[in-house]
Amino acid sequence: MSKGLLTVLLLVISNVFMTFAWYGNLKLQELKITTDWPLVAIIFLSWGIALVEYFFMIPANRIGSQITGGPFSLMELKVMQEAISLIVFTLIVAFVFKSETIRWNHLVSFLFLICAVFFAFYRKQS
Repeated sequence: MSKGLLTVLLLVISNVFMTFAWYGNLKLQELKITTDWPLVAIIFLSWGIALVEYFFMIPANRIGSQITGGPFSLMELKVMQEAISLIVFTLIVAFVFKSETIRWNHLVSFLFLICAVFFAFYRKQS
């Protein structure tokens, strides 16, 4: 597997964990699992999930960065990570939470994300 593809795969996995670290507590609340939990317990649960996220995010950045021999600049890594983050978030909201409808304005925002990624990777040929 190429470094670029491995980087993207690790970023996707990382963002799945991070989305659940940030928003999973709301699903647990909705399911009445953590209704009586103190906020500090929810925070520690989220930190535990975020720790797992780091086991994917840090290697993704190290494998993908030009600094360590990967194919991507820091700017490219960041823009790619943000685009992946929003796509993962939207899919989780649509299929796990089922509380949001994907509307035309969401599709337009995705188009702009794709444009952002394009311009982040654009290199003028001299």
